[in-house]
Amino acid sequence: MTVRRRVWDRLGWFLAGSPLIALGIAAALLAAGVLAALHGENQARSSHIHAQTVQARILAGSVAGALAFDDAEAMRDYLEALRANPEIDAAGVYALDGHRIASFGRNGAAAPDRAVPAAPHFVGGDLIVNEPVVQNGVALGAVYLRASVEPWTRRMMRYSGVAAIIVMACLLLAVLGASYAQLSEANQRLQEEAESRRQAEEALRQSQKMEAMGQLTGGVAHDFNNLLMVASSGLELMDRTDDPTRRERLRQGIRQAIDRGTKLTQQLLTFARRSPLKPEVIDLRERIESLHDLIARSLREDIAVEYSMPAGLWPIEVDGSQLDVAILNIAVNARDAMPDGGMLIVSARNVPATNAGEVDRVRLSLRDSGSGMPPELIEKVFEPFFTTKPAGHGTGLGLSQVYGFVHGSGGSIAIESKLGEGTTVNLLLPRCARAPVEPRADAAAMPEIGQARVLIAEDDDALADLVTGLVRELNCEPHRVGTAMAALALLEEGEHFDIVLSDMVMPGFMGGLDLARRIAEHWPDLPVVLMTGYSAAAAAAGEEGFQLLLKPYTIEQLGRALAAARGRRAT
Repeated sequence: MTVRRRVWDRLGWFLAGSPLIALGIAAALLAAGVLAALHGENQARSSHIHAQTVQARILAGSVAGALAFDDAEAMRDYLEALRANPEIDAAGVYALDGHRIASFGRNGAAAPDRAVPAAPHFVGGDLIVNEPVVQNGVALGAVYLRASVEPWTRRMMRYSGVAAIIVMACLLLAVLGASYAQLSEANQRLQEEAESRRQAEEALRQSQKMEAMGQLTGGVAHDFNNLLMVASSGLELMDRTDDPTRRERLRQGIRQAIDRGTKLTQQLLTFARRSPLKPEVIDLRERIESLHDLIARSLREDIAVEYSMPAGLWPIEVDGSQLDVAILNIAVNARDAMPDGGMLIVSARNVPATNAGEVDRVRLSLRDSGSGMPPELIEKVFEPFFTTKPAGHGTGLGLSQVYGFVHGSGGSIAIESKLGEGTTVNLLLPRCARAPVEPRADAAAMPEIGQARVLIAEDDDALADLVTGLVRELNCEPHRVGTAMAALALLEEGEHFDIVLSDMVMPGFMGGLDLARRIAEHWPDLPVVLMTGYSAAAAAAGEEGFQLLLKPYTIEQLGRALAAARGRRAT
């Protein structure tokens, strides 16, 4: 007789000989079973929360690009892919302000209209998971998942059956132990799979981030190194020659390099939606007519341009200079797509709203007869630094600038293209209810500032010296401080100034916009001009009525800004 058989025989004899003991053991086993069931329930809940949290994070990582480019169709495709998971009853993608962009639901469940940040929790037996969408440290929105779990009644019936079996047959303890071991093993496998998925997701995100950073830094470094080489070489050559004609030619070359650097920075900031647009009401037909010569010079003689701009086009409100850059960027891309010549057709038409909640728009289309693009390239053309041109023949920022400008203006952009059949770029811009304003004949002339004492708040010493020199050239008296707090202290001491010229981003807890607000509150008759090269608060400064001066600027632009701010305050 084996040892196991002797143990089971003695246990059966013991239980048969003492009913009270058997009942006590049964009660103990039942309690142990209940405790094991509760523990398993907690483990299952924790595993379910972890699994669905990982699912939500994967969804957040998947839709990050679509959110950054406002691609609702791509978001819906990602959500539809979740239908294959029977546990997911509802899912949604939300913008940064909380409103829902895309969603799906089934079994009577639906994603809420607005995102409500909260930790994973259970509602009516369903698990709710919210996860933020973050890309490169920038919050873009959030995702929502509602996953069903096993009903409580079914779980109770299962565990009650197990408890009944324990009560009726105490000898099934080994079976229950084996079942619990299997449950623990399954839970461990689930945790390992979730951790493996998390690591794979993190590795993919890191790879994508490093690839994007490599493209960004490589492209910027290449272009700016070329511009710096032009400027530095020009300065060295100017020091080595006394020929006025050559010095003037070198000076013009340095100025062109600076202008190209300014344009490159504006393209980067426009794509990132950090460059404040300066909208104006524009007659699109007149604007395109004014660009005829510039477009023609940007193309070749073997490319014909045809314009179809009907009368009665609705006005639009956009940044005019950015619109010009966008049209020229598209035209240059069309030129490069027609190496053997062809035709570029520039057309526009009104697009009335067809559904409630939509707005009237104006469609500006540029169609070329070039080589066209395959579908896989169309999906990438708006990515920064993506280009099909050879090295040194383009930065890859052209269409990304167009994308940033159009979306920053409240519009949308679409590309239609087939290999061998050309490409059409469609810009849909919102209609403006106001009529275009006729330009003033003396708009280019710099207004008189008059004798003025200017308080300059700028933390960069080199830049402050240059700004101080420009202010002196305008026959004004400059006084420079390094922080907003120092400027505020001078005003509180009773120092008199006619204008305050402040950088927006400075060290300390008070920036230029905060300083402007304090001055408007306590010294309402003192005009303020804010300077910025990059600031997320620049748009807010313009909305609050402060004069905004974008770096880099010329002495004429500085003079006009100071005169405008002083004249506005005087009225």
